[in-house]
Amino acid sequence: MKSEDPAVSSLQRAVAVLRALASGAGRVSDLAKTLDYTQATTHRLLQQLVQEGLVEQLPDKRYALALGLFELAARAGERGGLRSQCRPSLLRLGAALGDSVFLLVRAGFDAMCLDRWEGPFPIRSFTGDIGGRVPLGVGQGSMAILANLPEAEREEVIRHNVPRLAGRGPMDGVYLRTEIAKARKLGYAATNSGLIEGMAGVGVPVFDARGEVVAALSIGTLAERVKGERLQVVVDLLQREARTLSAQINPFDRGLRRPAEALVS
Repeated sequence: MKSEDPAVSSLQRAVAVLRALASGAGRVSDLAKTLDYTQATTHRLLQQLVQEGLVEQLPDKRYALALGLFELAARAGERGGLRSQCRPSLLRLGAALGDSVFLLVRAGFDAMCLDRWEGPFPIRSFTGDIGGRVPLGVGQGSMAILANLPEAEREEVIRHNVPRLAGRGPMDGVYLRTEIAKARKLGYAATNSGLIEGMAGVGVPVFDARGEVVAALSIGTLAERVKGERLQVVVDLLQREARTLSAQINPFDRGLRRPAEALVS
């Protein structure tokens, strides 16, 4: 191991540690070897970063990037927050369609309504008002999120949510997997489960720059307003706004991981 250059600042070495951890968690000895630092220096830097909330030590003694680092990234890249960023899309969709528009995000095994624009038609929705939750898979926006999760996550959600959906009509594992396949093929969810009589909707996924689903845009309206040619018009408008948002959304936005906090911002 080469001797450490005293001209290299502690800050530069700390940044090098963070960059090394960006590739995955590691032990002191492994990081020291990768960075060509002594183990004593590496341990000292790690402890300083832990104290600042930028690094955490895992139960197996490895070190990993902590949420504090992602919070800083979120503040740097997302000035107005997810709700503020998506609000113009909701307003444009509401004005163009005249239907109630919803912004949904994942909250564990649920989808949560992060924002909504109220249309002129009286409707009932699964999530209700802002902050309302519904199990993933219930409703078109919620299904759009579920359908585009990685396969292992989808299966985990299905196993967890099927017992919660008992008594909600046809919503068993076979139904969810059938609707997931349909939504993935079409690029949107528009199945009317009949759980809310006379109501229907359309939901499309919103992806971040990495191609991961982070939200959904959906409308809720009278069933007759999403039939025939108008259905494709609705889908096209929703997908256009979703593409616009995908190019803007910061994947480190805290609202994507802790959506309830965005409701009080």
